[in-house]
Amino acid sequence: DRFCFHISNYIEMCRKSIRRSTCARSIRGRGLHGKFPGWEAILSEHKLRYGLYLGAIQRHERQIGFGQIVEAESKAKLRPKLRPIDLHRLVTPYVSVRFAEQMWAVIPLALMLIGFQALALRTSLLEAEEIAIGIFSVIIGLMLFMEGVKLGLMPFAENIGFEMPGKVHPSVLLLFSLLLGAAATFAEPAIGALQAAASSVSPERAPWLRQLLGPYAQWLVLAVAAGVGLAVALGTLRTIFGWRLKTLVLLIVPPLLALTAWCARHPELVPVIGLAWDCGGITTGPVTVPLVLAVGVGVAASVGRSDNPLSGFGVVTLASLIPVAAVLGVAIYLSSQGSAGLMPVLPPDTESWARQTPFVEIIGALRAIVPLVLLLVLVQVLLLRQKIRQKNVFVYGIVVALTGMAVFNLGLTSGLVALGDQAGTNVPWAFSAHKETGAPALYPYALGITMTMVFAFVVGYGATVAEPALNAMGITVENLTDGAFRKRNLIHAVAAGVGVGAALGVARILFNLPLSALLIGGYTLALGLTIFSREEMVNLAWDSAGVTTGPVTVPLLLALGIGLGEAVDAAEGFGILAMCSVGPIISVLGTGLWIDMHTRVRRRSGQS
Repeated sequence: DRFCFHISNYIEMCRKSIRRSTCARSIRGRGLHGKFPGWEAILSEHKLRYGLYLGAIQRHERQIGFGQIVEAESKAKLRPKLRPIDLHRLVTPYVSVRFAEQMWAVIPLALMLIGFQALALRTSLLEAEEIAIGIFSVIIGLMLFMEGVKLGLMPFAENIGFEMPGKVHPSVLLLFSLLLGAAATFAEPAIGALQAAASSVSPERAPWLRQLLGPYAQWLVLAVAAGVGLAVALGTLRTIFGWRLKTLVLLIVPPLLALTAWCARHPELVPVIGLAWDCGGITTGPVTVPLVLAVGVGVAASVGRSDNPLSGFGVVTLASLIPVAAVLGVAIYLSSQGSAGLMPVLPPDTESWARQTPFVEIIGALRAIVPLVLLLVLVQVLLLRQKIRQKNVFVYGIVVALTGMAVFNLGLTSGLVALGDQAGTNVPWAFSAHKETGAPALYPYALGITMTMVFAFVVGYGATVAEPALNAMGITVENLTDGAFRKRNLIHAVAAGVGVGAALGVARILFNLPLSALLIGGYTLALGLTIFSREEMVNLAWDSAGVTTGPVTVPLLLALGIGLGEAVDAAEGFGILAMCSVGPIISVLGTGLWIDMHTRVRRRSGQS
């Protein structure tokens, strides 16, 4: 039966000139040599008559109807038995690629922190086994979480973005965009890193910063979520009406800088500036960006702008700017209440079962994922009147995402945060006495400071080069610039900007420099470069700032800054992420202008 099923293809092949050896192997292989007398004599000729061969074949042909095949398959629903080697061949390639992607984002940065302490500071890693297990848990958790989001949530977001513009009023679409941005913020893995920073802030020197990270922590998260929601709604309007990102940036950033300058004039609000601008980097993580871009792709396809290569850009920029205004606004409101608004800072309740590992991580994962899933399912089923397709894949994706988030939370505190805290405590030992042991500085002051700045630059540069999302952006750059701005040039430009920003952020903590002056100066320079840059480069440069702050970089740099702040007795250790965001904007815009100028000079010389 199997032979007859493929006979038509074989007959077409035999219509051409058949070599004797091929025909002989065919006849032997099909067992026809005993029922086709004289076949050796026929093969002695150079050609075989097609009629003779077809006649021999048709003697043993049995016709089967398609209905019989379908009926036989429906009756015999046998699942193939898989051997262990078969499972290995199926699962290993699938898992290894995803594991390697997250490993390359985590391991290089961790090795740089460990290597600097071991080689330059001659200190061994404390609780090395626990930190190693934590880092491995972070890798596994991120791998599972990203796969779950890709399978369970992103198809929903893209389908909703495509279907909603044609079925609902634009106001409903904007409301959904706002809720999606807010719900995605709760699901960001790096949001949990803010909770770990609360214990290092002094209530006496930075009271309102401690309030925002303690009693008013929910206000802080809601402010960030509202800012991201407004950014997503504004990004949806930009996609529908085709607004230029350059115009939005020039309209949004100057008021933000003015608000920052106003807060800098009030001593009680100065410590909050670093937290507010750092929150802009925390929001653009592995949940918000893919889901928002999926909705944007669907909306762009629905309104006929899917062929625009810039339709997916801009939302990351807006999501990193508008939350800054939201956090500063909350801080201004709370500080206006005076001492009456200060709430007692209570130690965390560690006795309750809900605060014990692993229950606290599981509860945190459920709080982050379930609201986002409910929002997408309700819109799909109730608003769009569409059933959930491939329910098994959807359930699998949600379960994998929840498991990944819980495992990531387990490894976050014991792995990344602990490693960053140790680095922040030990790095100042290069130029000052050790805070805990009182041992004298290892190097002269100037040399120790230089080593610390170089270390900060290398950490920022290395973490950016290992960022997987930056490679995808590099391909887009080459397409938009027709190869003039190559992928490797973008990667090195962004990495250099992040490295310089990290060094400036560390210097700000060590020397107690005013963060507001650094931010205003950096973003003023970025605005000047934006005015003279092309729209394509503006989109790439401002979005590159959000690509560099992933779920691994954020906890490590936050912990590093907090550890440095404690070691040098600073009021707070925020601001490194903020400087890491403005650095690549300047470097990419500057590189783009240099490439454009070089291209124009080359064209003029070619024409002359």
